Amino acid sequence: MQHSSRDGHGPWSAVLVAASAGGIQGLGTLLGGLRGDLPVPVLVAQHLNRTRETRIVHILQRATSLTVKLAQDSESPQAGTVYVAPPDQHLCVRDDGTLFLTREDRVNYARPAADPLFESAAKAYGPGIIACVLTGADGDGARGVEAVKDHDGTVIVQDPETAEFQGMPKAAIGTGQVDYVLPLAAIAPTLTRLLRHPTDEPPAPDQRPQT
Repeated sequence: MQHSSRDGHGPWSAVLVAASAGGIQGLGTLLGGLRGDLPVPVLVAQHLNRTRETRIVHILQRATSLTVKLAQDSESPQAGTVYVAPPDQHLCVRDDGTLFLTREDRVNYARPAADPLFESAAKAYGPGIIACVLTGADGDGARGVEAVKDHDGTVIVQDPETAEFQGMPKAAIGTGQVDYVLPLAAIAPTLTRLLRHPTDEPPAPDQRPQT
């Protein structure tokens, strides 16, 4: 399927990544496998402790050649930059592609959470997004995965057998709306291939979730 985009990054608009328990290490592995000239921005919803200052930017910056920063309200995401949702705020995308932050209700007891990011980005970018669900102990991201697929986006989920916590990957797979189920180490190479060759054939049967 040929993907389309609304914001000039070519066929793709953004990569979305959701993680919870065990996610800092998982994000480091994924981002560390991506080149600094990534043609799209990366938007991250990692469940964070809202009661203390986060060091996630410092930790992730050491793992990747991409630029890592906490997302700011109303900024326009740039290619090659990782935007991390700040503690106690949901990261979302406006219809014009700019970012916004909100303290609306927690989702699955979390703020930031994956579902608001996935749902808003799906509306803004349509088929131009690739959404990734990594390790986590709850079901956050499953509703967002359905929104991404409703808008013809692409979904990659970490193989639960390789995840430190299986709740989020299993919940995403349970939607039946997942394109790839991959070991953590295989996600970055798959993202790179998709971003360079958007018309590649669909995933092989062993990459699809079991039904």
